[in-house]
Amino acid sequence: MLITMDNSETFMTEVVSNDPKMIWKECLRLIKESVPYITYSTWFLPIKPLQLTEHTLKIQVPNNFFIEWIDEHYNTLINKTIKQIIGVDAKLAYVISEESELPEIELKREEPVLSAMANSNGNTATKKPTPVKEEKPDFESYLNPRYTFDNYVKGEGNQLARAAAIAVGENPGETSFNPLFIYGGVGLGKTHLIQAIGNKILDNYPNKRVIYLSSDVFTVEFVEAIQSNTANEFSNFYKSMDALIIDDIQFLVNKEKTQDLFFHIFNTLHQSGKQIVLSSDKPPKDLKGLNERLISRFQWGLTADVQPPDFETRIAILKKKSENYGISLSPDILEYIAINITSNIRELEGCLIKLLANSSLTSKEINLELAKKTVKEIATDRKVNISIEYITKVVCEYMNVDENKVREKNRKQEVVMARQIAMYLSKKLTKSSLKTIGLHFGGRDHSTVIHAFNSIEEMVDEDSTLRETVEAIKNKIELSVA
Repeated sequence: MLITMDNSETFMTEVVSNDPKMIWKECLRLIKESVPYITYSTWFLPIKPLQLTEHTLKIQVPNNFFIEWIDEHYNTLINKTIKQIIGVDAKLAYVISEESELPEIELKREEPVLSAMANSNGNTATKKPTPVKEEKPDFESYLNPRYTFDNYVKGEGNQLARAAAIAVGENPGETSFNPLFIYGGVGLGKTHLIQAIGNKILDNYPNKRVIYLSSDVFTVEFVEAIQSNTANEFSNFYKSMDALIIDDIQFLVNKEKTQDLFFHIFNTLHQSGKQIVLSSDKPPKDLKGLNERLISRFQWGLTADVQPPDFETRIAILKKKSENYGISLSPDILEYIAINITSNIRELEGCLIKLLANSSLTSKEINLELAKKTVKEIATDRKVNISIEYITKVVCEYMNVDENKVREKNRKQEVVMARQIAMYLSKKLTKSSLKTIGLHFGGRDHSTVIHAFNSIEEMVDEDSTLRETVEAIKNKIELSVA
């Protein structure tokens, strides 16, 4: 049992004298009462107690900067606290976790709280410290454990971003992708991808300090720190991270003071080889209202975009999501939803959830009819989509032509006819530009699409059989999305 002394009174506390964790826990209890919470969580919670030898408590801190800051700003508080808990001869010795192969360091002050350990002969220790198993940082990372690479569906539109994200997750701060800047429209999976990086880092390196937050939360916290006169603690908390992941960085636009602070945090982390991951709805060069020096730094690493998922990826996403919900959807339901919900992944998942809700609330079986009803509810004021991909699929099935061949440089008559009908109906039934239509058919230019449209239009006037074929395909397409 140790006796802890206070200036006003003496009180007893149950502490196991040789247990460093219990000793430090008691220190933290007193320190927490004396400083703001952000100071406590930034500068004291990350400290790990290692060993208690006589009156010296050995602790581990993240880096040299960390210990210098503590010694300069909180030496008196720590000195008073450690003497209260251990006794008047109490001392602290420390090991820097990122320099665990270096000797322990001695700081000389008038009241030397942070001193080196003494060896058995009473001399200052210069030997390497005994390796210690590191523990997870004692602060909230705000990562969603559901966002992993295992349940992130790979597709044509996210290949580069996904590959870079995996590389960063495996080797944070050690690739040329620093910062990793991922951008794309709403609901395309950017948040999932950047949080998957954080989760992978913590899987591989549990001791790493990793945090995820949105830029608007960062701004609000900064304002609160200014109001509470803890801006330095706020800044240094983020500078102490091994991986900083910030979502929707575009919300820093026109916030000059926040941008200035983030600039300094960015520089400190980058120069220390720490990983920075950012997401935005636009590439860095298009973020008007953002400081040029920030834009320049955002482009130091890799900028990768995430595009809307193609038809095959939408099918894969729906399959994956439905499996997660414990259901199996028939191919016609999957295709119907994938054909009509094309804008983003979030809307796809929303449609699936609504479909499950409609089935549960009405006690109806999940079938194509219920799927059509659900899609219409999701679509609200917009017309249900007919995609070029679906048009091509229906045309090729009807004409018994391999779908891949219409995208190739194939001059067989039946393939050319199927390609031209698909182009014709794509122009008729969608709002896609001639260039977009051409790209869906092997990258052909707009003049090829115009030629196909004019050719089919002339032929259906003269050939009743072809006219009936085109009309039958058109009806099939329209009925499927009705």
